[in-house]
Amino acid sequence: MTEQKNTFYVTTPIYYPSGKLHIGNAYSTIAADAIARYKRLMDYDVYFLTGTDEHGQKIQTKAEEMNMSPQAYVDSMAEEIQALWQTLKITNTNFIRTTEPRHKAAVQEIFQKLLDQGDIYLGEYEGWYSVSDEEYFTETQLSEVFKDETGKVIGGIAPTGNEVELVKEESYFFKLSNYADRLVAYYEDHPEFIRPAFRKTEMVNNFIKPGLEDLAVSRTTFSWGIPVKSEPKHVVYVWIDALVNYITALGYLQEDHANFDKYWPASVQIIGKDISRFHMIYWPIILMALDLPLPKQVYAHGWMLMKDGKMSKSKGNVIYPDVLINRYGLDATRFYLLREMSQGNDTVFTPEDFVNRVNFELANDLGNLLNRTIAMINRYLGGQVPTDAGERSATAFDEALESFVDEHVSSYHQAMDILAFNEALDAVMQVVSRANKYIDETEPWILAKDETQLPELKSVMYHLAEVLRMVSHLLRPFMPDTPAEIFTQLGIAQEQERNLAELQWGQFPEGAQVVAKGEPIFPRLDVEEEVAFIQGEMSGGQSSQGTSVDDPNWQPEDVELVYEETPAVDFDQFIQVEIKVAEVIDVAPVEGSNKLLRFRLDAGDKGHRQILSGIAKAYPDYEALIGRKVTIVANLKPRKMMGYISQGMILSAESDGQLSLLFAPEDSENGSLIG
Repeated sequence: MTEQKNTFYVTTPIYYPSGKLHIGNAYSTIAADAIARYKRLMDYDVYFLTGTDEHGQKIQTKAEEMNMSPQAYVDSMAEEIQALWQTLKITNTNFIRTTEPRHKAAVQEIFQKLLDQGDIYLGEYEGWYSVSDEEYFTETQLSEVFKDETGKVIGGIAPTGNEVELVKEESYFFKLSNYADRLVAYYEDHPEFIRPAFRKTEMVNNFIKPGLEDLAVSRTTFSWGIPVKSEPKHVVYVWIDALVNYITALGYLQEDHANFDKYWPASVQIIGKDISRFHMIYWPIILMALDLPLPKQVYAHGWMLMKDGKMSKSKGNVIYPDVLINRYGLDATRFYLLREMSQGNDTVFTPEDFVNRVNFELANDLGNLLNRTIAMINRYLGGQVPTDAGERSATAFDEALESFVDEHVSSYHQAMDILAFNEALDAVMQVVSRANKYIDETEPWILAKDETQLPELKSVMYHLAEVLRMVSHLLRPFMPDTPAEIFTQLGIAQEQERNLAELQWGQFPEGAQVVAKGEPIFPRLDVEEEVAFIQGEMSGGQSSQGTSVDDPNWQPEDVELVYEETPAVDFDQFIQVEIKVAEVIDVAPVEGSNKLLRFRLDAGDKGHRQILSGIAKAYPDYEALIGRKVTIVANLKPRKMMGYISQGMILSAESDGQLSLLFAPEDSENGSLIG
């Protein structure tokens, strides 16, 4: 009878299909793929789930803007995301879509169960709602509030930077507060549940201690969602709909529930830190209410940032996985992302770091170790790896190398068990560096000159080949292709069949013949050229432009402005205006004027436009406007003011002499037409 394997169930967040995924978005899935590959190699029975979250007001609005049905829109986006996973060689077992009938039926049954047992009740909700975040906020949670002349709050900005609107509607509510004490007790009894551990402190201090408010779990102001079975005018709120995918994908409340019985609870659920609250508070409470076991661990990683903050297409600081893959290869891209992101903390991406990481660690350290080893085995031993221990004689450095490898293989496994991928890769690269040092210590080119030292030379060649074999195995969870290429060059392609659980020193296959001429697995990159390339891709080909209003290379008069429907107009033709969304790239006072500010704006043109606006007194802290989305009259005929070209007008409102800019929603695309 075959021995039953231990199971391992890993999930990613399901992605909201509202745009192309950048490297920060893709990290969760690459990380989940790395641990899934590792556990398979450690002889686990792995189930790996990813998917798309396809309901909600934002999706419905986006589809309407594109003159598509919501279903047609999410179909196209889900196809694009799955194509990206194929490009990244993601080895997911299943891809769940929340528009699938199997999921929708289970969600309705879950909602009804919670309603019937009194965890959900019908009430009325009034509060501040962010369409972009699909989330409600209390007034105290808003990072900024807007008030009218009477002091009444009329709007605001969510902590995410997105604008909120006042929503009043009938809604079903989930009694979160009933489970608060039980949840805290679970945290204390299961310290491994939340990782990194500091996220638990955030959950308790920021959300649970102030008091968990009952959660609105249905909406009536839009229809794109799963209707509540007993009250179809309500659609199930996205956070119940989305969260339960982790169990509906396994067959929960379905005729075939074998996978649920086998794999639940999840071994680890990997998420980005921005959705920690939903997975560390709402999700475990839902499971408690359903009387189901909680996942063994929820792991929230940090963000992949740019020097100027979060990645944003409108900021010109986004880099997409396919760009890096097409230029530098899949393995270099995956290696960089998993090597750079430290456990739970944010990481800053720079083109320089990417190019240097590829050059120093992959081309120089690993690539050179392979090239030198292949070349020396060919030159000194006719290409034959000396696997016969009887023909070898140990050097004074062999034992230290073997001990170093054993120690770092142990560190590697410890790091993988806690999802510290950067630490695991650090252990691997330390072994590579140590092997390069071993070459300098043993000086095989000198040993080769003395026939009496042939046994020592063979020992050196064996140790180098064995290090490369070990390193290649350790890289398999991170790099889909490179290990096989190294095995092939070493003449041991059959090593792909070996798993990590049985890996140890001294297993190099007998009779191996290395290739006659090794091929570089990672060619060295030209730093200046490749940094310029990545910068150009990040800024949509505008990397030669700076972002300052004082950039000497920026000539706004030469920028080709884009008009959607009408040509440039004079003031008396204002009725034909085109109002667009523009992002403030930079802003500075106009010398000689106490009223004017000079804005550099991304309004979807073929370059950045410039607008002068007389709002300096209203915004003395004008630098706070950088990154905000404003509304502009885009097709106003350009005119000179104080010696500067002004290519449009920024819209503002005046009340009792106080000017206020008219901001656009933060998730609006630059250049999108308003009206």
